[in-house]
Amino acid sequence: MLNWIIDASLRHRFAVIASVVVVALAGVVSLQYLDIDAFPDTTPVQVQVNTTAPALLPEEVERQITFPIEQAISGLPGLDQLRSVSKFGFSQVTVVFDDSTDIYFARQLINERLGTVELPAGIERPEMGPVSSGLGEVFHYVLTYDGYDFSTLDQQERINKLTELRTLHDWTIKPQLRTVSGTAEVNSWGGYEKQYQVRVDPDRLIRHGLTFDEVIEALQQNNRSVGGGNIVRSGEMLLVHGQGRTTTLGQIADIVIKSVDGIPIRIGQVADVEIGYEIRRGAVTADGKGEAVMGLGFCLMGENTHEVTEGLKAKLDSIRSNLPPGVRIVSMYDRTELVDQVLETVRKNLFEGGLFVIAVLFVFLGNLRAGLIVALAIPLSMLCAFSGMVRFGISASLLSLGAIDFGLVVDSSVVMIENCTRHLSLNRAGKNKLELIRDAAIEVRKPTLFGELIIMIVYLPILTLEGIEGKLFRPMALTVVFALAGSMLLSLTLMPVLASLLLPKQMKEREPLPVRVAKWIYLPILHFTMRHKLAVIGFALCVLVVSFGMIAPNLGTEFVPQLSEGAVAINVVRLAGTSLEESIRYNTQMERAVLENFPDEVAHVWSRIGTAEIATDPMGVELTDLFITLRPRQSWKKATTQTGLMAAIEKTLR
Repeated sequence: MLNWIIDASLRHRFAVIASVVVVALAGVVSLQYLDIDAFPDTTPVQVQVNTTAPALLPEEVERQITFPIEQAISGLPGLDQLRSVSKFGFSQVTVVFDDSTDIYFARQLINERLGTVELPAGIERPEMGPVSSGLGEVFHYVLTYDGYDFSTLDQQERINKLTELRTLHDWTIKPQLRTVSGTAEVNSWGGYEKQYQVRVDPDRLIRHGLTFDEVIEALQQNNRSVGGGNIVRSGEMLLVHGQGRTTTLGQIADIVIKSVDGIPIRIGQVADVEIGYEIRRGAVTADGKGEAVMGLGFCLMGENTHEVTEGLKAKLDSIRSNLPPGVRIVSMYDRTELVDQVLETVRKNLFEGGLFVIAVLFVFLGNLRAGLIVALAIPLSMLCAFSGMVRFGISASLLSLGAIDFGLVVDSSVVMIENCTRHLSLNRAGKNKLELIRDAAIEVRKPTLFGELIIMIVYLPILTLEGIEGKLFRPMALTVVFALAGSMLLSLTLMPVLASLLLPKQMKEREPLPVRVAKWIYLPILHFTMRHKLAVIGFALCVLVVSFGMIAPNLGTEFVPQLSEGAVAINVVRLAGTSLEESIRYNTQMERAVLENFPDEVAHVWSRIGTAEIATDPMGVELTDLFITLRPRQSWKKATTQTGLMAAIEKTLR
């Protein structure tokens, strides 16, 4: 079989070259569709079901909301895990499915089951969270007023300004950002959500002989518009509708609940109608200047995070030009910065590694043409890997691309071309060039094939990993296998073809100087080891025992290498029962301390307290995620490493 492949390649050389060009073009096209991310997404297929019940204690939330939802959802096909959180006024049920389950099919099943759940009167229907993964938060930005320090404003002015920012975000910025392709959701965090509130006075209600349900019914019946069809008058069609939707506080106060002896009793007689605010379960502070309003962009599961983030940034840039005077949007977290940094690191390492391999090839092969032929295997094997990655849905990340070893990629091609040059240099009988190349290729066909197959077999156990380990390391193993498979096919087909076309028929039998030096050093060592076989084996066993017994136990271990992305997060835990206002005050002080003590190292500091509008991570108001965006390391003065800087920051905050 292998002989036939080599013979067919040499008989149809230009067909082989054309096929390789097609494969290379396919790789270039695949590169355009290759997903880019800093790290593989290990999040399972999961759906969050959120329910809001502002008046219920945690025990009642669990009994009346969480438990019925869990009962309805249990037993779904592909269900792997079911967990829940019940807090004051809030319930979240997280449903985890097998990795083979389609996320949209899972959401459809859950939606059908939620329709059968009976909740207490007045409780909002459960809502599912965004179609995003645990790494879906790709973009954070903060709205604030330029020059304002909210921590120094009086309470009413602070509330008014934050309400304006939240309203601007919810009704102007958020709808536009959600139009970006690949965006699952744009979440709001912080500020005050404006409401028209009817505060019923129980004493006045009793005095007028009314019930609370009658007030609610009157509000519902008198706050809607209805259509009445149309009438034709003098050849003109006129639309008929009843405009009953209330738009002002006065209109709400004038709604009639019922009439007693012909005297109407209005909402304003039994309640205070005023502008109020939604109960807050979280807040955001930024740069030590008090509260702000934050927006969080979520990437749709399966989409290219780099493209989605770039789209959100471009849309936000177009929105900035239409903002009210004084309003400023500051980008706080941008996933593309991490992705670009990781890709630049991978690109730099691959480029330097490729140059080093090519230089070594030139030196040890001693022939420029032979070195160029072998070097061609590197980009072609990479293009084969890109095609396989796109086909199997593998993203270009630090783990997948960083695992490629150019030394392994060119190994079979080096053996093939080196043997071809040797046969050409030993041609004393004037044999046909094609026949020489064929004999040389067939001579090393098995070693090159078996060498590549052995390396690929080594990666097979990694392909059997499950769970988080599998999601992390399977892409790495598959990428290496794709590159090695491409290299193996190239060594059997393209390498002999290029050798027959580009190498001269007569080559001088001359070993390069580095090879002669290596032989001068190696041959005496080889003779010594062959004369003292038992001693060499014993020495090797001693080294093995020492390595496993003394050195290996003292080596540090970690699941994956730490990734420095230019930003760090600190979890702040306060006593249970701490109020939201106290958390805001405390976090503002922490942010100021960080910025004042580390001005050359820290660019921005912001805190996420409690829970956002859509609770993807339901925390209490006593819990805070403190985020620190770092400046370029060249400007650091108080630390040289991120570990040292974090130790200094923690010492300052304590």
